Amino acid sequence: MKKINITKGTLIRTILLVLALINQILAVFGKSPIPIDDDTVTNLISTVWTVIASLIAWWKNNSFTDKAIKADKVLKNELIE
Repeated sequence: MKKINITKGTLIRTILLVLALINQILAVFGKSPIPIDDDTVTNLISTVWTVIASLIAWWKNNSFTDKAIKADKVLKNELIE
């Protein structure tokens, strides 16, 4: 029997798709799996977007000084060679 190698990303995307489909089917039949109003949804989306953008900006190497920019160039050249 062959072993199937499924990546974490594929599994997570599949689970999220199934949840989205279940949510959509429930919405079609007038059932609200998450009973919250539109303002709360807007605030949640805005907050999640801000948190994600903040984490990406914090994680990424952001060089502002001339020395840091030059060091980045040196690092990139060393990694390429």
